Amino acid sequence: MHIKICATILEKLIQKHGVTEKEVQECFLNRDGCYLKDTREKNQTIPATLWFIAETNRGRRLKICFVPGGPGNPDGPVLKTAYEPNSIEDAIYQKYGY
Repeated sequence: MHIKICATILEKLIQKHGVTEKEVQECFLNRDGCYLKDTREKNQTIPATLWFIAETNRGRRLKICFVPGGPGNPDGPVLKTAYEPNSIEDAIYQKYGY
């Protein structure tokens, strides 16, 4: 899957989270759970923001948040963010992502 990453998001990934575009692509290829919907009001998008946790080829676990293609986002999928998940996010994904 080719995901679009705007320049400002890519800069934030690198500067704030130390995440590369290659690592994001690897997580999409290595994902083994399902996508979860972000239901938090402040993160509402059309279509709904989805997320998952997966490993890069080097075993680094990342939470990937993106807006899929569809009505409201014909050019998707578009990356919103990617970073190392905290323990709460890990627990949610373990419970609902498999």
